[in-house]
Amino acid sequence: MTTFEDWALRLRPGEAGAQVILLLHGWTGDENSMWAFARDLPASAWLLAPRAPHLAASGYSWRVPRAGWPTYDDLRPSAPLLLDLIERWGIANGVEARQVDLLGFSQGAAMCLTFALANPARVRRMGILAGFAPPGAEELAASRPLEGKQVFVAHGSQDQIVRVEYARLTVKFLESCGASVTYCESDTGHKLGAECRRELGEFFAD
Repeated sequence: MTTFEDWALRLRPGEAGAQVILLLHGWTGDENSMWAFARDLPASAWLLAPRAPHLAASGYSWRVPRAGWPTYDDLRPSAPLLLDLIERWGIANGVEARQVDLLGFSQGAAMCLTFALANPARVRRMGILAGFAPPGAEELAASRPLEGKQVFVAHGSQDQIVRVEYARLTVKFLESCGASVTYCESDTGHKLGAECRRELGEFFAD
């Protein structure tokens, strides 16, 4: 646990020259929420888990809290904040962060997509867990902003919070944006199943 400027963070230092993986929690989560996935990621990687900037009912959010499903426009203001964090943190710590990997859960997964669409050159690959493509992003697909990006999408077929249909639509959206998608669906709820967890580790392994 640490702080950097105005951010609360959970950090795992990595090796010199290793990948940086940004972990983005879901709605009402915090900087600890994504740490359950740390053991699935390469031991050499830098892991950076920031707390979202907006206070929610019992945690934090990547958009100003309001009723309704998070849209691309709702989430987009957090994208430059994350970019500024990555740049300043990388400079301050002597870590190469011109390109990062992203891993997000639920609303954090939608935030990963929002960040990648706004800053495609800064993203190497993404993991989208129990998430969705934020409404309003569809119009960006025509320019194929994610051309050549590798994306892992995992979802539970019994998810009652973000229905599995959203994941299947997200795969189609990512492919229309030019991404190469690996999709894992398991018989579970709003969490990552064991098989998908194994595939997640393989996806992020260098």
